[in-house]
Amino acid sequence: MAKKATAETTVEVAPQPVVTKTPPKPAKDAWEIKDRVYYLKGNKSPLTLTIPGKHTKKHSLLYFDEKTGRQRELRYATNQSSPFVDEQKGEATMGHIRFHNGSLTVSKQQQSLQKLLSLYHPLKGKLYEEFSAQEKAVDELDLLSLQIDALNAARDMDIDQVEAILRVEKGSVVGEMSSKELKRDVLLFARNNPQLFINLANDDNVQLRNIAIRAAEAGVIKLSSDQRTFTWGSNGRKLMNVPFDENPYSAFAAFLKTDEGVEIYKSIDKKL
Repeated sequence: MAKKATAETTVEVAPQPVVTKTPPKPAKDAWEIKDRVYYLKGNKSPLTLTIPGKHTKKHSLLYFDEKTGRQRELRYATNQSSPFVDEQKGEATMGHIRFHNGSLTVSKQQQSLQKLLSLYHPLKGKLYEEFSAQEKAVDELDLLSLQIDALNAARDMDIDQVEAILRVEKGSVVGEMSSKELKRDVLLFARNNPQLFINLANDDNVQLRNIAIRAAEAGVIKLSSDQRTFTWGSNGRKLMNVPFDENPYSAFAAFLKTDEGVEIYKSIDKKL
């Protein structure tokens, strides 16, 4: 009996790459070990200022833990590694948190105090802040940009508007200054107080107030001795009464923007 031939079929399979799973890298701890400096807000620099270092009835020192949903008591103990009372063990040696001349430097070895001040203390952001070189650089960049804008505006400003702005700062002395002195002083003003300068430059009332003062100095209008009434200098006809408890020239500037005041403004402008 004839043997049946057996056919063998070989299937070639391409080699599969070996997949190795790389374990995820642990998230980098956002807390950096370094020396830290804290400063009182508002440029305050008392000789010494002590802030609460433990929870009392008079000074609440609690932190709400969102993970556990409960309030946790805080305490600065020099011999403990955590600012939380529930994590401290044994006898606690209490320390003082004291600012000297408006600032407090905390070395990197004092991690408990640093975390209390940087992360948990309720007075952070209200009474004091932590110094940040990056935030300071951003603030300085914003200030430089503001100064550039103010200086460019001051350089291109006409002399009447320059006089109006400087009169707010210097008063009637600007009437005796030369145009070069005015230009110099307005550039210095724009550099030293850029935000105030820009605010004044965009305030219509500043220009109108200056016109009122110039008109009074030139005798075009007169302000009564009690500073309650403006009249024409030529005939004494009353122009307006100053509302109670208002600066007379600010009130007159507002008056010049009314329908009646527009015509008076045109008349004053021609005489000046």
